[in-house]
Amino acid sequence: MIYPEPIFRPMGDRALLVETGDRVDPSVNRKVRELFAALRQVPIEGVLDLVPAYRSLMIVFDPLRISLATLERQLLLLHESADPSELPQPQTIEVPVRYGGEEGPDLEWVARYHGITPEEVIRLHTGAVYRIYMIGFSPGFPYMGELPDGLITPRRETPRVKVAQGSVAIAQNQTGIYPVSSPGGWQILGRTSLCLFDAHQWPPTPLQMGDFVKFAAV
Repeated sequence: MIYPEPIFRPMGDRALLVETGDRVDPSVNRKVRELFAALRQVPIEGVLDLVPAYRSLMIVFDPLRISLATLERQLLLLHESADPSELPQPQTIEVPVRYGGEEGPDLEWVARYHGITPEEVIRLHTGAVYRIYMIGFSPGFPYMGELPDGLITPRRETPRVKVAQGSVAIAQNQTGIYPVSSPGGWQILGRTSLCLFDAHQWPPTPLQMGDFVKFAAV
C-alpha cells in the first residue's frame, strides 16, 4: 500500500528515513524515485546525502543548518508537488551471462531444488525482464525483481567468503549481480563480463534505479 503521506522515522540526529509504503511494490518504489528526483532538482538547504531503497529514502542532513521539523515540513511540500512525469525514462539493459560451470557453481543445485533441468533454470532466468528496485550492499549492486514463480529460491545456508566479480545470482524472489568480489550468500547461476562499477566514470554504474535488465545466455 502507498501511504497517503510519507512516514518519517528519525535515524539519530543526522538522518531521516522517509517511508512511502508498506511493501516491496513497483508503485511504492516509484514514489521513492519521485521524491528522490524532486530532491535532486530542488535541493533543500542542509541536506547532505540521499539513499533510496525499495520503499524508503534515507536523508542525511546537517542539524546545524536545518532542523528536523523544518526538513519534514519541506519534504511534505515537495511530496505534494512532485511531478511523476519528470522521472527519467527507464532503459532496458541486456546483460550477457555465462551460465553454469565454474562461473555458475549453484546452477545444478538450483535445478535439483526445483526438480527441473539446468537448461530450464536458464530459460526461466533469461525469460523475464527485471526491475531495478535499488542499488545497495556494495557499490553498483542492483537488487532486481521479481523472479518467475518457478525460480524463487532460498539463500545459501552458509554464505561464501568470496563471490567473484560479475557473478549473477538469485535469492528468494530477487536477482542481482555482484559488481566487485565480496562475501555473499546468494545462489550463483553464472557470471557477466559487464563492468558494474567504475569510480572514475560518472555515473559510476551503467544500471540505475528504475531501469530494467534482461539477461542473455552466451
